[in-house]
Amino acid sequence: MLPRAEAKSYPSGPVQMVLPFSAGSGSDLLSRVFAEGLTAALGQPVIINNRAGAGGTIAAGAVAKADPDGQTLGVIGMGHLANQALYKNLPYDTIKDFAAISPLGTFPNLLIVPPGSTVKSVRQLIDLAKSKPGKLDYATAGVGSAAHINMQLLIAATGIEAEHIPMKGAGEIITEIASGRVDFAWAPVSAAVSMVQTGKVLALAISSKVRSALVPQVPTIAEAGFAAAECNVWVGLLAPAKTPESVITLLNGHIRKLSESPALKARLATAGAEPMPMSPSQFEALMRKDFVVLDRLMRKAI
Repeated sequence: MLPRAEAKSYPSGPVQMVLPFSAGSGSDLLSRVFAEGLTAALGQPVIINNRAGAGGTIAAGAVAKADPDGQTLGVIGMGHLANQALYKNLPYDTIKDFAAISPLGTFPNLLIVPPGSTVKSVRQLIDLAKSKPGKLDYATAGVGSAAHINMQLLIAATGIEAEHIPMKGAGEIITEIASGRVDFAWAPVSAAVSMVQTGKVLALAISSKVRSALVPQVPTIAEAGFAAAECNVWVGLLAPAKTPESVITLLNGHIRKLSESPALKARLATAGAEPMPMSPSQFEALMRKDFVVLDRLMRKAI
């Protein structure tokens, strides 16, 4: 741990929070809410640095190479844990080169189809896909994205075959579903909820364990009969490996306190998200567990 005087000096200036997400995405919004709270708690600005691209490896690489002093932090999605299976010669180790701080929050995906689709349930979608192997198509934000991971879980659970169409992000996915040019997709609640509420896309299920207050009529994927496709999508905060334990503990404590704030919970709820506080050791255990699952899942998918 840092000596007492050094610990009190943290942070020594603005803190950079490197994100692998594009500005305006649900994960970006979640990160910015916590960055605002940490700015107030730390007494120094926490500056968002969006470095999207290459499945999050650009952002993760920048964090892994940063000085381990807590002045550079990184936000990751679940795709971070899939990248070792997807990219050869990553310039960092997915687990060992980072220090876990805490998850920031979790938000579910909606399984959506065009409004004019004859499919009105997950069972009907699976039956249709099985009757036409490889003929239906699905969209994701790219291999290793949360939507792609969620879809691979559904494919593994059901044995369906369908054509993958990678897209730039949730906005494009939802537009293509609404137009009927793509048959089905998983999309974040935060991005899809208004289109569901106005009938421009049809939601068949939600990926979480419980229904969302934003779309309470939509059953969980387990209620729809496919519990193995359940996906607890999370976003978390890391630091470079060897960051002092005192800094990790301090940041975790601030995040835990922010997670208990009614105001923060209300802001996240408008996007269908909720905080997910954990200790650093609990978060590291979660990452190691999900790494094993996602590494195996992605190696089968590619």
